[in-house]
Amino acid sequence: MDIAGLKAQLLAVLFAAGKPLGLGELRPLGEPEPLMRAIVALESDLADGSLGVQLERVAGGWRLVVHPQHLEAVGGVLRPQPPRLSKAALEVLALLAYQQPLTRAELEALRGKSVEGVLDGLLERGIVQVVGEKDAIGRPRLYGTSQRFLELFGLESLEDLPPLGEGPVLLLRG
Repeated sequence: MDIAGLKAQLLAVLFAAGKPLGLGELRPLGEPEPLMRAIVALESDLADGSLGVQLERVAGGWRLVVHPQHLEAVGGVLRPQPPRLSKAALEVLALLAYQQPLTRAELEALRGKSVEGVLDGLLERGIVQVVGEKDAIGRPRLYGTSQRFLELFGLESLEDLPPLGEGPVLLLRG
């Protein structure tokens, strides 16, 4: 298949997916090398905003997002509501993002307050996940951020987090 056909297939698949897809998930479309060439070419084609969307690398994959120059138009019509996260939820997320994995007790010690309801809410929403058990008495669960966290905050990986002390730290991406 030529690069134009592969770019069209990528665009269709990414549009239909509505979530980031990694190279492994895109593999049914072709071999990795031609796929990467098509992704780079598609990214370049969409960069100027003339088609209203752009390709964003996030959470170890790629997704289609509204091009920044068209955000006002989209907001005026759709009035998107970003996920609401309380101050407590953002505090717990910040602790986990920078220090994961942590147990519930460790989170509470760092925060100085109970995290039970907050942590349960973040787990329900798929923003936080159980990543293992601590090798300690009672085998307490270890918590960390999820792929959904990376998607919400527009990060490719946790290495993209800004250094502590820089602000504003994170912006939610819908």
